[in-house]
Parts: sequence; C-alpha cells; structure tokens
Amino acid sequence: MRRRRLIAAGSAAPTLVLPALSAPALAQTTPEIRWRMTSSFTKVLDVTYSTGEYFARLVSEMTDGRFRITPFAAGEIAPSLQALDAVTQNSVEMAHTGGLFFTGKDPAFAFTTTVPFMLNPRQQSAWMYHGGGNDMLNRLLKDYNVYGLPLGNTGNQMGGWFRKEIRSVADLNGLKFRVAGLAGNIMAKMGVVPQQIAPGDIYSALERGTIDGVEYIGPYDDAKLNFERVARYYYYPGWGEGGAVLHAFVNLERWHELPKSYQAVLTAASGAASQWMLAQYDWKNVEALYRLVANGTQLRAFPNEVLDALYRVSGEVFAEMSAQSPRFKELLESQTSFRDRSYGYHQVADYSFDSMMLRLRRAAR
Repeated sequence: MRRRRLIAAGSAAPTLVLPALSAPALAQTTPEIRWRMTSSFTKVLDVTYSTGEYFARLVSEMTDGRFRITPFAAGEIAPSLQALDAVTQNSVEMAHTGGLFFTGKDPAFAFTTTVPFMLNPRQQSAWMYHGGGNDMLNRLLKDYNVYGLPLGNTGNQMGGWFRKEIRSVADLNGLKFRVAGLAGNIMAKMGVVPQQIAPGDIYSALERGTIDGVEYIGPYDDAKLNFERVARYYYYPGWGEGGAVLHAFVNLERWHELPKSYQAVLTAASGAASQWMLAQYDWKNVEALYRLVANGTQLRAFPNEVLDALYRVSGEVFAEMSAQSPRFKELLESQTSFRDRSYGYHQVADYSFDSMMLRLRRAAR
C-alpha cells in the first residue's frame, strides 16, 4: 500500500509544474506583436527583397506566430530612399535597407554598408560582430532614433556597367554614373557626375540616356534589371563595395519596448538571414556571370591606372571627412586598422589557397 502511494505521488508530481508552462502563462511574457517593415528593394530583386521575407518568417516561426512582421516592397508604404525617415518618424516599426543610401545625412552611414577600398564580406562580419562595429554604428543610428541589426550581405560587388570602354582616367570625365555611398564622392573628384537613383528606377534612366553607366550589385541582380541591354561593358573589381551589408533599421522606442526574448529573436533571425542572403548570391552569381558573357557582355578589368587613381582620391576624401566628423574618423580608423591587420592573415590563408587553386585549374586544362 505504501509503495502504491509513492508511485501515485510520483506520477502526480509532473502536473504540479504544468500550470507554469501553460499557454496563458506563456502569453504573459510573450505578447502578440504585429509590425510592418518597409523595404528599399522591389520584388523583382528577389534575393534582396526575399531576404526580408525570410527574416520575417524566421521571427514568426521562432515565436510560434506571436511576433509577426509584414514586409512591404519599395514604394508600397514608403519610397525606397525614404526608408530611414519612415522608421525615424515611427511611420513604420522597421525597414530593410542599405545605410549607404543615406550618406547625404551623414557620411558615416557608409560604414553600415560598405566603404570603398575597405572590407570584404568576411571582414565585414568579423568587424561588426567582434570588432566593436555594431556598437559604434548604433551610436550613430541612435541620433536618428534607430537601432540597427545587420540583415544581409551581397558579397563583393561588380565595378559597374558602361556604354563605352574605360581605358584611362580621362574616360571617366563627364560620365553621368549611378552610384551609391562614398564611391560617388570619390568619383566626383575624378570628373564623374554621380547620380543617386532608387534601384527600381535605374534601368529606365540608363535606357533614356539620363545616365551613362551604373553600379548596382552583381551579375544575378544586374541581369534581373536587364542592364546588359543598354550597356555593353561590365567592369570589375567592385572597388567601391567590397562587401555590402544591408540592415534592419528598427525604431528605437519600438526596440526598447520589446521583451528581451524578442530582441534576441530579432538578433538571431537577422544573423541567419544574412548568411542565407550571402549564400544565395555566391550560388546565383556564378551562373549569371557565365550567361551574361555567353550572350555578349564584354567583361573588363579596370586598368590599374584607374584603380590607383581612385584609391589615391579615396584617401583625400576620407581625410576631408575625418576632419569634419569625429564619428567618421573613429569608424574609419577602426576599419582601417582591422583591414590592414586582417590582410596579413588572409594573404597566407584565403588568398594563397585561391591562388593555388586557380593555378592548378589552369594547369589541368
């Protein structure tokens, strides 16, 4: 009899903790939240736009549907280049965008995405997550009532499409060129007329001759936008965007209102979506570039004369901006220090491996 009582007590014990795990109790700590997220990208750009969708889906799945974010394409609730303003003013809770679109507000915004002649994709991640980059960037974003989470990386981009060949620095003079971020400031010093145009409007501007060339992302997206139909020459390397990071910009008040668990979900989901996006581009750009070349695109490397001049001028532009802005100077010094140290490692690691493989492949042909 005594043994049966013990067994009964033991079997009943688990029920004592069940009320603490019941749905009503969970609901008290995980409220139902519905947010809207405006994107700077159109649905035609399926990798960049769908990364926002993927992020929103992860957030919903990680919270059993209690935290849902609805993404909206560029122009549906806010114009592409007004995504930051919409979040700052709390018109929407968050945006998926590139900070380099907003260097007109503060040139330091470039560091949220990419700075010419600076970091590649892996270096970007290392600096942001382990080199203090995210903390420094969020001190900048706080002035705009925004909290930032890296949300995507395009990988190294291309140098751009041109209607005519670029054989020397002189060929840049007078060109009307769509370009974003600090690359536009640098090119302007070399006689280029930079144009800031939203992604969805680039093709029509190129077709009409409003611009003479365009730098956007890379083979997959550029082919989606049909740039090869109106510009024949495709240049590399992407000196202006070695590894372009996109961001989720969250209204600062809305961020602080979230339970810590939901803040952790957004952070984890944005990291997973960033890797998902970079992997997509690394997969899709390969075949896209082969197709472009097979269909007549003229792939060209920028002459060293042009790259050397751009690099020299970038130093002048950065020095001017550092003199005007302590924040820009702090970010530049942090990235430059890490870049220069990092390449010492990559020279004996990734670079030597890639060089070895290219040599072996050539020898095997």
